[in-house]
Amino acid sequence: MKVKFKATAEGEVAIVPRAEYERLKAFEQEAEEDSGTARLIAGAKREIAGGAPVLPKEVVDRLANGENPIRVLRQFRKETQAELAAAVGIAQNYLSNLETGNRKGPLELHQKIARFLGIPLDLLAPIAVSGKEADPARFAKRKQVIADLKRQRGQR
Repeated sequence: MKVKFKATAEGEVAIVPRAEYERLKAFEQEAEEDSGTARLIAGAKREIAGGAPVLPKEVVDRLANGENPIRVLRQFRKETQAELAAAVGIAQNYLSNLETGNRKGPLELHQKIARFLGIPLDLLAPIAVSGKEADPARFAKRKQVIADLKRQRGQR
């Protein structure tokens, strides 16, 4: 490598060919990525040591492939639909519809499921919806009941 040194007002500087400079910049970027990866790994190790759940590769692969996380994690925990449904207070048919994607569940339900399965809510939150989106008919009926009550109070 051909390097020239030059004295400047700020101190001595090294002048290197552009190709060498680019090679050194690539090393720097790789070192930063390695440092970031090391921080992620250290953080994950701390979480695991603190009791965070560890999922087998096959479970992670199923989740990454887009399978329904409720079904994947229920099966991983070796729970039946009936057991999970009873534990969180819903009908088995509703749970089946959640697992097939035919229905969406509110975040509060996903919190109960996550708690029962001993998993972070983060794994289920992406498929959760608001209560209004989960059961629009119920919310429409509630809105009608409120409107009726307001009308009745206005008549008094």
